[in-house]
Amino acid sequence: MTSVFNFTFVPWFRSVAPYIHKFRNQTFVVGIAGEAIAAGKLHSLAQDLAMIQSMGVKIVLVHGFRPQVAEQLKAKGIEAKYSHGIRVTDELALDCAQEAAGQLRYEIEAAFSQGLPNTPMADSTVRVISGNFITARPVGIVDGVDFQHSGVVRKVDTAGITRTLEMGAMVLLSPFGFSPTGDAFNLAMEEVATSVATALQADKLIFLTEVPGIFMHPTQPAGEDNPIDTELPLAAAERLLKELPTANQPSDVAFYLQHCVKACKGGVERSHIIPYSVDGAILLEVYVHDGIGTMVVDEKLESLREASVDDVGGILQLIEPFENDGTLVKRSRTEIERDVGNYTIIEHDGVIFACAALYPYPEAKTAEMAALTVSPDVQGQGDGERVLKRVEQRAKAAGLDSIFVLTTRTMHWFIKRGFVQVDPDWLPEARKRKYNWDRKSQVLVKKL
Repeated sequence: MTSVFNFTFVPWFRSVAPYIHKFRNQTFVVGIAGEAIAAGKLHSLAQDLAMIQSMGVKIVLVHGFRPQVAEQLKAKGIEAKYSHGIRVTDELALDCAQEAAGQLRYEIEAAFSQGLPNTPMADSTVRVISGNFITARPVGIVDGVDFQHSGVVRKVDTAGITRTLEMGAMVLLSPFGFSPTGDAFNLAMEEVATSVATALQADKLIFLTEVPGIFMHPTQPAGEDNPIDTELPLAAAERLLKELPTANQPSDVAFYLQHCVKACKGGVERSHIIPYSVDGAILLEVYVHDGIGTMVVDEKLESLREASVDDVGGILQLIEPFENDGTLVKRSRTEIERDVGNYTIIEHDGVIFACAALYPYPEAKTAEMAALTVSPDVQGQGDGERVLKRVEQRAKAAGLDSIFVLTTRTMHWFIKRGFVQVDPDWLPEARKRKYNWDRKSQVLVKKL
């Protein structure tokens, strides 16, 4: 049993190592829905966040408290009031919110203080520091409704939060803000997390929520034919928001997505929606290649896009050295011009650094990914994975079930990313007729 464990543990741990290196000294803002705490997930979340922090990540934790406030109101016989999807916070509701926030703060601090032997928290030291880091202003009167003590974020004390993070502490924020006059305002957790992530220019904004992510077909029921869309480019997320109904409830598809889009537009490169119902969800999202929820990605720093005829010269220049050494099959300019619409590229300042082509075989519900190439100047920086993910998205959008590759030298790269080797006889008939038996390419398939 020990040898079997070692055999599985060592390659797994090595596969995680690049993410540990990558995220060291990065800043994550994590928004935890109050429903997650009500569902008893706090202790396991604390263990996972403590592990992530121990690997050098700076964490700002923002907790919600919707169900906790509702419970306080119910206990006092007060009916909750909402308008425009926002809680109307009168004096009594404000008292309930403050009681709920105080109780949750102590529960969270206690969770991060646990250190029992034989648990993930053994020998951990997590300092949790809260503070008046958020300045707020009132929502005011909207369409005749006075929101009283409900507010919106006016300013984030980035210097104070940054100093606290540099001390090695975790910053804990409740959904409250304070005005220069000393008034307290009830805020939405999602708005606080988004505002803080944007102000800090955080590397990630992560929402642990009651929803599993964004489905490939958001208006259809979840199922095998409608999986989670694990990566949404910002432009695609913005288009989707325009098509979806206005979100007022956390269960609405657009509710968390709108905050992810806002954060990405504000400079946060990656925003995530993940389900708290899955044990270890935040570890699976951050340290496993395919993740578990939906990640909205801002790609403005480099253009990841479909190719046009103007890119033919750049594609030829990129792939030519790999054709010359036999890594890739030779393609003529005419072939690339004819098929240029099949290509996905990464371009920066007019230079193409990566490309891949997708050739569908609709009758077999599959497609070939060909000519996956990354410039030697940027290899090891994740461009190959970014192109692969975009090609997978294109294949999914076309209703295909899988993609396949033929390779003679990069088999292990594809296996690490979910491909499995199959016999060449697996190939669609049309592709099998063009298979070069002398080249003896390996055939690898990935289900979508």
